[in-house]
Amino acid sequence: MAVLNQSDIADPQREVQRLLGRCLLRLQQYERLLKAMIGIQKLSGTPETLPHALAARKAEASDKTLGTLIGRLMGDYIVKEGSESPDDPPKHPSSPFHFSFRMQFNLPAERHEALNAELRELVTLRNSLVHHFIDLHDLWTIDGCLQAQDSLNRSYAEIDRHVEQLATLAGYMDDARQAAAELIQSPQFYDTVVNGIGPDGQIYWPIAGIVGALREALRELSIDGWVNLDAAVLWVSEHHPQQTPQKYGCSRWRQVIHESGQFELRRFAHNGQFGAWYRERPNAIDC
Repeated sequence: MAVLNQSDIADPQREVQRLLGRCLLRLQQYERLLKAMIGIQKLSGTPETLPHALAARKAEASDKTLGTLIGRLMGDYIVKEGSESPDDPPKHPSSPFHFSFRMQFNLPAERHEALNAELRELVTLRNSLVHHFIDLHDLWTIDGCLQAQDSLNRSYAEIDRHVEQLATLAGYMDDARQAAAELIQSPQFYDTVVNGIGPDGQIYWPIAGIVGALREALRELSIDGWVNLDAAVLWVSEHHPQQTPQKYGCSRWRQVIHESGQFELRRFAHNGQFGAWYRERPNAIDC
């Protein structure tokens, strides 16, 4: 048996190293994209907490294993058709506004199971390359190096296929984000969320902007739980000039009080001042 010269094996070994490094770098690209997708796939909070919630979600996904990330991908984003999305309970029930945003990609049950199996095979391939590659290949013979090179070329093709597949899914997610951004920036969305006026013109009074303004005036100006309506109207006109009865189909502020059903209105002398006074109803829906 001829003794193998070290110089004869050096080039095949370096080629194995190059191909292995190429596979690992492509896997890192996959994991990096997957973490970015998981980080933005769903989000909830108040306008004040949303930026912190986004940063926290990205940080939480940053140290997860590929297997864990794929589990989340297939459980939260890529779901079986007909599956119901779990509701995220508000963590800030005292805040007047709480937003919840979730993106999902639906697949037929059979295709979902097949994709899940493919991705689990990718996890197995990744673990094999990272932890067991030297055990599986004899890198001290030329034939062993050639077999390893062939295996790495096949592995890279498989990893690359998954990267391209994930990039397509990320594109769908980006399209959904763009559509959501356009919706949020639309006047219709603003009217619905801020003013409580639906696209059909129906008003949801508990979250109507003018009701919120009257509540603010009540907190600022109340005397023993009551506030003079004329004083509140003046305060609202200074702090929320866009909130007018006409926006909500009302001719007067008293009509707003009546239509909203959120306040109790009385005429009496209070603290030496006679006029119309209002306070919040004990059973009013506080949003």
